[in-house]
Amino acid sequence: MNKKDKAAKSAEFPRIMIAAPSSGSGKTLITCGLLKVLANRGLHPVSFKCGPDYIDPMFHRKVLGIPSRNLDLFFTGEEITRALFAKGASQADISLLEGVMGFYDGAGGVTAFASSYELAKATDTPVILAVNARGMSLSILPLIQGFLEFRKDSGITGVILNQISPASYGSMKEKIEELLPVKVLGYVPKSPELALESRHLGLVMPGEVEGLQEKLQKLAELLEETLDIDGILKCAGEAKPLSISEKENQGECKRLPVPESENQGKSKRLPVLESKIQREPGINCAGNEDADKVRIAVARDEAFCFCYEENLELLEQMGAELAFFSPLHDRQLPSEIGGMIFYGGYPELFAEELSGNERMRSQIYSCLKNGTPYLAECGGFMYLQESMEDMEGRVWPMAGVCSGTARNTGKLGRFGYITLTAREEGQLLPPGETIRAHEFHYYDCTENGRSYHGKKPFGGREWDCIRGGPDYAAGFPHLYYASNPKFVQRFLDKCRAFRSR
Repeated sequence: MNKKDKAAKSAEFPRIMIAAPSSGSGKTLITCGLLKVLANRGLHPVSFKCGPDYIDPMFHRKVLGIPSRNLDLFFTGEEITRALFAKGASQADISLLEGVMGFYDGAGGVTAFASSYELAKATDTPVILAVNARGMSLSILPLIQGFLEFRKDSGITGVILNQISPASYGSMKEKIEELLPVKVLGYVPKSPELALESRHLGLVMPGEVEGLQEKLQKLAELLEETLDIDGILKCAGEAKPLSISEKENQGECKRLPVPESENQGKSKRLPVLESKIQREPGINCAGNEDADKVRIAVARDEAFCFCYEENLELLEQMGAELAFFSPLHDRQLPSEIGGMIFYGGYPELFAEELSGNERMRSQIYSCLKNGTPYLAECGGFMYLQESMEDMEGRVWPMAGVCSGTARNTGKLGRFGYITLTAREEGQLLPPGETIRAHEFHYYDCTENGRSYHGKKPFGGREWDCIRGGPDYAAGFPHLYYASNPKFVQRFLDKCRAFRSR
């Protein structure tokens, strides 16, 4: 594929989005299979996930060995979202964007804002609709027709029929293409042995899928036979040149992603947000002489794995040296740290093991009680409680930094996007500033804090949250740092000051 100058105002990025009428239609399975097919063909694909999902990008990464990135219009708006896409796609042969939920499902449940449809429009990406055809025959046509006509600019150029028999596919393809203005690009037969299992927060983790690489290879071999791969590549190649604002396109990406096997235990810098950082008054980038490095311990293992790659990159750009450690397996914290970060994950599945690592719990308690600045989100916040209930209802001692306990409520609580403002002076987020985030959890804590105020973009629901102070913030919201880099700057400044003492 012919690559153009990616620093130009308009650039050609072959790309497609795999969307669906609803969750559970097979988007992730088809996306992962396609990524494997393209890699097997010797192409260099990259992947993106629409929305705030953490788990689907982990499966993408297992296929390609390089990070998958999130594109979210609520967090970053159209201009920066296009720039994030362009940076990630700048040296790829083709980009696959996986949609979220149903194609038109957006924030608030009654809007298309931040939906797959809106992202496809913002990035001018052709859409392939993956339709779960199980239990349907002719009814597939009005379903597809509805998605084509609900918005005249849907961008849907092709469909894939999932869970349909080879015997039925030929006649359904002929009927769809006869009556609807869309190309049928293949099918995926019922293959229970290739399905991905789910649990309360979504798909199981990639590391829990037995023989995942073999399963992905079998899936790729199947899709080579049942999908029109050349037609899909043609669809991606017909994507219009993407218009990128010059001010958001400064600092061209000059590095190919590093394969996972060559980058174990390391975090890689991809300057997707450098121009935004440099334009913010008072914000320092790691390339500046006055941006002193500070070492930040970041919890990362099977229990704490929900983290945006863009957040890690922004920390590094602003002067953080990331030292990953495992509260599950390690017995010693990284040395010479100025701060700590605990991201979300599945600590409830590892409550006994986390509790049993008493030496680590004790070190974390001592560090944070002695003033080490820290951030904690969702599962990380649960780990810092005095105790946590596991999935069987047993209660285990945790780090004890925050008074209270984490318990399973059995239902989603405070689900969705929120905008955070500080309720009190003396926080990392001063009054008048905001940072964007989302919540998605079945657990709750007896004391969630009142330092910040969260408000949903639609529906009017709002609540107080986060236990905070001048050098820490701990609560259920997952923060997206690029929505306010000053928040990160203040945290790192507190870490530098602590380290210098």
